Amino acid sequence: MKYSNSKYNKFNDITNNIIELNKISHAYLIEVNNYEEDIEIIKEFIKKILLNKSNLDKLSKSEEVISNQINNDQYIDLTILESDGAWIKKNQLLELKEDYQNKSLLDNKKIYVIKEAEKLNPASANTILKFLEEPEEGIIAILLTSNRYKILDTIISRCQVLSLKSNDVNIEVDEDTLYLLDNILKKEELFINYKSIYEKIIDKEKAREKFNTIEELLVNYLDYKVLNKEVFNSDIIKMLGKTTDKEIIKIISIIEEYLPKLVYNVNYKLWLDAIFSELVEV
Repeated sequence: MKYSNSKYNKFNDITNNIIELNKISHAYLIEVNNYEEDIEIIKEFIKKILLNKSNLDKLSKSEEVISNQINNDQYIDLTILESDGAWIKKNQLLELKEDYQNKSLLDNKKIYVIKEAEKLNPASANTILKFLEEPEEGIIAILLTSNRYKILDTIISRCQVLSLKSNDVNIEVDEDTLYLLDNILKKEELFINYKSIYEKIIDKEKAREKFNTIEELLVNYLDYKVLNKEVFNSDIIKMLGKTTDKEIIKIISIIEEYLPKLVYNVNYKLWLDAIFSELVEV
């Protein structure tokens, strides 16, 4: 199935990057616009993981079988969990955990999808949290939500966050954020100007705010290029115009990988060193 939506194109590029760099996470939190429509896009991502290939245009006969099974909800090692009434209940998660104690019958990864993850009640949220805290090898969780801010921070922190939601191109950006973005794009200057950057984002909260804003800017810039939107900060267009789309996608992937780690009780300076080291290599 082909999609023309620019948001899908960005999501597709990021998921391709995940497969090609072999950076598959044990858990994903994905923001969606519409569960029934976007589940097809999620299934494309699942196929990439299970087939270990980013290009799904040419499949072998055995790969076609797996693809069709996923399309028809018949793949034995894939579970899509929905709410039981108003909530996703604890017993649903306990049954899921029990089912996933056994290894894959197909000698591949086992994947479970939780639709409307914002419907996790306190008991079920605590249950899934324990599942995420001690990930089993070969098991991948995909939580879908219409709004990541309705999900517990402790759950978000254990997931790589991706999004299929459309963003507003009108984003307020302060000088400190632009300074950080400029240094990210210039790569080696991240460490040359390390002291001044650290003074501008001296704590976790400021870092989270500024890296979130940069991620939004980069996503919207890619949308701007595809949709030819007129409303976008000309200074930012000029700044990003010297960078390739592939590099921008890699920067987005790194930010989405590292932002959840800020929730942990980690040394902030070590976190900053780690993400800068990754960004310098883009």
